[in-house]
Amino acid sequence: MPDWLEAVLRVVGVLVAFLTLPLVVGQAEHKVMAHMQGRLGPMYAGGFHGWAQLVADGVKFVQKEDVTPREADRAVFRLAPVVALVPYLLALLVIPLGPGDLVGQPLDIGLFFVLAVVGVGVVAVLMSAWASANKYSLLGGLRGAAQLLGYELPLVLAAASVAMAAGTLSLPGIVEAWRPWWLLWQAPAMIVFFVAGLAEIRRPPFDMPVADSELVFGYMTEYTGLRFAFFLLAEYVGIVVIAALTTVLFLGGWQGPFADAQLGWLWTLLKVFAVSFVIIWLRVSYPRLREDQLQRLCWLVLVPASLAQLVLTAAVRVAL
Repeated sequence: MPDWLEAVLRVVGVLVAFLTLPLVVGQAEHKVMAHMQGRLGPMYAGGFHGWAQLVADGVKFVQKEDVTPREADRAVFRLAPVVALVPYLLALLVIPLGPGDLVGQPLDIGLFFVLAVVGVGVVAVLMSAWASANKYSLLGGLRGAAQLLGYELPLVLAAASVAMAAGTLSLPGIVEAWRPWWLLWQAPAMIVFFVAGLAEIRRPPFDMPVADSELVFGYMTEYTGLRFAFFLLAEYVGIVVIAALTTVLFLGGWQGPFADAQLGWLWTLLKVFAVSFVIIWLRVSYPRLREDQLQRLCWLVLVPASLAQLVLTAAVRVAL
């Protein structure tokens, strides 16, 4: 197969995953929340178990008027939703689905690349906040930037712990080096990474920057129609990316109870959807943190825990 054709097929595969997996997670969230909170609406759309709920949401967003505030910086305002989506698309390019060639683009520094591009999300938050010409949007954007910059540190430190344990920054290399006993050894790093990842994608209970009860909707207040839908899509793609990274770094990726490498992609997807379910479950179960509680958790709990795990991993690596 020519190199150019292989590259095209890999990019197309990543685009298909980018467009389908977030929709599956979104549909699952409707159903999980409907069952946990006794919501009747999502169970009736389309007849059979509410299968058309996601379609109805899409039609609703398409029909809404696309409004741009008079005082807004129009170019930046319209570009912000795209900037929110692109980093997650780039991240999916290097996250392996299975062994061998089941990855969009294998990189020796794949972990470094993913952490770098995911951190670009703060730019979209600041762009939408500033360009909206709305004080609630600006306040939400500043809160979002403070949250993203703060939780980036424990996220990187936790990922560095497992990379140090594996001795590589390659995501497929980390999966190949992973052993089941790492579930205990790297458990603190996994918890820190997962919690920091939730804060990075601003999922409840870390959704203070878009708190509808006091900020209307934060930096998304002025967005309507498809532009608002793009922000929601970025949130669901973020769930997929954080779940996939948690799977690859801490849960063994494509490794399963059987030695059949042909089923590696299936084990990866099952783990990703299991982690995504936990993310949805936390949204339903826990109340929103206050701003002071959110920052205290980051700097007084997660950062010390990630540093302690990093020291432990270094000590074990030296001893072995």
